[in-house]
Amino acid sequence: MKKAAPHETDISRITTCRICAGQCGIIVELDAAGRVDRVRGDPDNPLTRGYACIKGLTLGEAHSSPNRILHPLRRTDDGRFVQVGMNEALDEIAERLGKILAEHGPDAVAGFRGTMNYTNSLAAHMLPAWLAAMGSHSFFSTMTIDQSAKWITADRLGVWEAGKDPYENAEVLLVIGANPLVSLSTFTMVMQNPVKALKEAKARGTRLLVIDPRRTETAAFADRLLQPLPDEDAALVAGMLRLILEENWADREFCEHNVEGVEALRDALAPFTVDHVAQRCNIAAEDLVAITRDFAEPHPDGRRKRGAAASGTGANMGAFSNLTEHLVECLNVLCGRFAREGDAIGNPGVLGARWPRRAQAIAPTRGWESGWRDAWGYGLLMGERMSAILPQAILGTGTGAVRALVVDGGNPVNALAETAETAAAFGNLQLLVSIDPFLNETSRLAHFILPPPMMLERADIRSRDWESYTLHEPFHQFAQMVARPPENSELIEDWQVFWELAKRTGHKIIFDDVPISMETRPETEDLFRILLRHSAFPAEDLLAEKRGVVLRGDPMCVKPAEPCPPRFQVAPSDVLAELETLAGVRRQTSALRLVCGRVRHVQNSMYHDLPSIARRMPENPLSMHPDDMASRGLVPGALARVRSAHGELRVTVAPDRNLRSGVVTMPHGWGDGRGANVNSLTSLIQGRQTINAMPILSGFDVMVDPVDRNAGQGGPGN
Repeated sequence: MKKAAPHETDISRITTCRICAGQCGIIVELDAAGRVDRVRGDPDNPLTRGYACIKGLTLGEAHSSPNRILHPLRRTDDGRFVQVGMNEALDEIAERLGKILAEHGPDAVAGFRGTMNYTNSLAAHMLPAWLAAMGSHSFFSTMTIDQSAKWITADRLGVWEAGKDPYENAEVLLVIGANPLVSLSTFTMVMQNPVKALKEAKARGTRLLVIDPRRTETAAFADRLLQPLPDEDAALVAGMLRLILEENWADREFCEHNVEGVEALRDALAPFTVDHVAQRCNIAAEDLVAITRDFAEPHPDGRRKRGAAASGTGANMGAFSNLTEHLVECLNVLCGRFAREGDAIGNPGVLGARWPRRAQAIAPTRGWESGWRDAWGYGLLMGERMSAILPQAILGTGTGAVRALVVDGGNPVNALAETAETAAAFGNLQLLVSIDPFLNETSRLAHFILPPPMMLERADIRSRDWESYTLHEPFHQFAQMVARPPENSELIEDWQVFWELAKRTGHKIIFDDVPISMETRPETEDLFRILLRHSAFPAEDLLAEKRGVVLRGDPMCVKPAEPCPPRFQVAPSDVLAELETLAGVRRQTSALRLVCGRVRHVQNSMYHDLPSIARRMPENPLSMHPDDMASRGLVPGALARVRSAHGELRVTVAPDRNLRSGVVTMPHGWGDGRGANVNSLTSLIQGRQTINAMPILSGFDVMVDPVDRNAGQGGPGN
């Protein structure tokens, strides 16, 4: 008999949480019926070491929630949902899809990848494979809602084949508009047990620099914190780059061999003097110089510092977001903050093949400029369409008009700008299918809701394609299925929906470049084996490893560059044009600036109504500095009206001394009867970026006024 893993008994099982990219090791305790009774962190997991956040610890409440959908639902003409059999639902969906394909063509059928599709490895591959089988270009995801600037930067600046400076070698880490101790989504930081990992890094001598208008949970550990006005990130980083070039803090040798356009960039940065940037950002000039010196100035003996800069949604969801991200990565490029020949590769990979990394750039291709384009002039970004275009595509005509949409594990009605207008557009779809265990703003509009097993009721592996970004060590753990689906439920795995629809419409799925049978539905483990067919370790061993282990294998180091390697392009013409436009922008206003943020308790729009979460955070208040509250006659718990150029909300206010004065903040992802959706204050059109249609979702001006609770004007969110 196989020996049980530590802490694994007849009533407890070891697996992983799959809410976010951290994927913490957890122990799930079961009741006599095999249902989830309690979740706790696994102390024997070599990466998470007993850590699990509040979201993972409430997985039991989510799995047993009385609000969970346990059978397929069809929406009737009067808006009610009625239960139908799974095969009946799939047959009718396929029939409607067939008619839409015949009348409007393949691009009229779209798919949307939500957060829970990203952490479901089979569904993450099957959704785009289903669209490709039909010949549809209409693949949308959350990536083009929050951080698509990173994809644009990679494809117009270039990337370093060997990656950024290894985390364990970092002398300095710069975080701009990100809060990785809460979001667990900043690739230069450790995502597993992040507080402990950061404390250990600081004990090794790593200095943490944070640029954020709020003293976040991450900023609380900063050696230096700079709190500028929001939405001045591009100007601020432009000023840092100008100073680096002016003070000769750049890595001259690295730039000579690997960078093109330094002088053109220098010229374009001329307007962004220290004094100019300090005035724009409302910070002290000496503080800007100090944080730039901390990051960029070489050691007295001339050695470069090690450690990279990274940004998050704070920088990627405001105006000039594409320019901001480009300039942030230029900090790394000019200072040469990349793994060099001979450096050990911390995570050469487990699930995928190990391949040699060379100390050289990968040239940008600007892929959105060639190939397919929709009627609104947008191409594809890493194979995806721009999510902010989706409401227009639903209501419009021409190339890329959308008539049917399948949403897997997401809530785009909540996540996109102009909430009411987006919802109205989704209501015009000829077919909307939501694969989700709960009702939300999107699934309430769906013609069909197909409930999947929740994460503890299915097995999974980590993302093969993202493992080197989300893990700094070659770690693997097969996430075993540990709980039974609820009794008498009728559920379908997310990936199976796409296979079943393809079969019914006569399309052949190519799964990860491998044709699969369309006669007999594949077994889950067979699909895992396809994804693991080039793995660095035997697939059978990986599928049996349920405890979590670091698999180092033979050590790998960065290889030398090829002769005449590609170069980073720091000054393409569109970046120079954006810098010129930025230099002419002046925001003089008496309004407050609102930034969106994350909170520990929830992941985007998920699980707000779970009892443990609702007790801790029943709504998402507008946080304000106490001085800003006092000047407007507001007290803690007061009701306020928040107005932007595009909408208004009524919200409860709460004091937060961690904010700088002049800045207010609200968590995103709320609404649907709990809290208020901050995206109701935003526009799908005004100010959006030219390449990716990214709207301004953070850092915009608002007015905040008190509301008389007795005036009959409704409660928060109305």
